[in-house]
Amino acid sequence: MNLEKVIFGFFIVFAATLNFGFFIGELDNPVHHDLYELFAAIVVNLIATVLKFGDRTQIGAVHLATSLVADLQLLAAAMVWGYATHVAGTGITAASMSSIVSLSGGALFANVVSVIILIAETIMQRR
Repeated sequence: MNLEKVIFGFFIVFAATLNFGFFIGELDNPVHHDLYELFAAIVVNLIATVLKFGDRTQIGAVHLATSLVADLQLLAAAMVWGYATHVAGTGITAASMSSIVSLSGGALFANVVSVIILIAETIMQRR
């Protein structure tokens, strides 16, 4: 068993599950979406992105692209949260939470694509 591949797969799946945990719930209800879970999803996605650097294959490039998309979406969600809380002064409204969760949904889709690529890559490998 290759420890590097285990760690790589762990962070890809962990990023997807954390993002799913944040995404699930009523779209506009702030009680269903925790700030710390969004933060954890961002951190794990960034770690997964760093692990994807260095792979010079076409599949590696697509892995990196999906990870960058997820990072961008989650960072945008965090910026919307910060803007709504600290700049606009309105706090988290139903409209801002809908935007945050929608951005998280885009990141979730990118994470799912990354997991599918990981599974396909694993199935294609021969011993």
